[in-house]
Amino acid sequence: MKTPRYLFASLLSSALLLSAASVHAQATRTWVSGVGDDVNPCSRTAPCKTFAGAISKTADKGEISVLDPGGFGTVTITKSITLNGTGTLASILAAGTNGVNVNDSAGASPNTIQVIIRDISINGANTGFDGIRYTSGLSLTVDHCWIHGFNGNGLNSDAIDVTKTASGNLKVISAYIENVAGDGVHIDTSAGAVVAMVDGTRILNCGSDGVEALRNVRLAVTHSQIFQIGSIGVNTSNFNDIVNLDDVLVAQCNSVGLRSNATCEIHASNSFILNNPTGLQPNGGQIISFQGNSLSGNTTPGAFSSTTPKQ
Repeated sequence: MKTPRYLFASLLSSALLLSAASVHAQATRTWVSGVGDDVNPCSRTAPCKTFAGAISKTADKGEISVLDPGGFGTVTITKSITLNGTGTLASILAAGTNGVNVNDSAGASPNTIQVIIRDISINGANTGFDGIRYTSGLSLTVDHCWIHGFNGNGLNSDAIDVTKTASGNLKVISAYIENVAGDGVHIDTSAGAVVAMVDGTRILNCGSDGVEALRNVRLAVTHSQIFQIGSIGVNTSNFNDIVNLDDVLVAQCNSVGLRSNATCEIHASNSFILNNPTGLQPNGGQIISFQGNSLSGNTTPGAFSSTTPKQ
């Protein structure tokens, strides 16, 4: 029996609609808006409401842009993507949860995604757990973000928590981190190494450490301030960590400015370690001065393990 023409046309139309929906589902650039709706295709003229709604409609290595001011919800990222809030007020309210989870471990090729989070305010509302939690993925860049108010998990509430089981890369650029119960930046991996950079960043009012390198970390902190910290300003707390500081202020920590545990090293240049109960504490590790450091106003100054003259 021949298929009626109207039925053939209907089937063709349905196929075209499904194809169009598939294209929308994998757009390279999608949009969110404070007045959007997650049933939309997330186009500029029909934006979504939340990052979670838009991420399923954004292609791998694509970008979610913020169209106008709003709160766009917490999100778990499992593919390469950019969240871009440049040019407007883009925020995530993360009461009682994590703000952003970066974790591709459920995918076919874990530890491969590359994620950028740019110009977004992440607010824990005093009950959030971690601002950004990075557990699997090749690289994470946090660019011009404000992360604050994470206290819901006590001293385990960090602004940026990197806890991995493989190598990875972290870049924190011109961020503002404050009022968290745990660490400002916490970095750890049980295998491989995490190579990290913190540049132009202010870290203050953290209940535990400003920056903690736990295991297998290679970290550079430059042009940054670490101020009013509940415990230690910069802490290499376990093993096999190397931290390089250049043009860094570490001041008014409640315990120690810089501490380096066994098998770890901190290299400092052009930095200021001021007004801490203990300035330097080579706790079995080394704290090496390269040039131009100021150690002043600490109740117990401590001493550099060695001084390398300027070349």
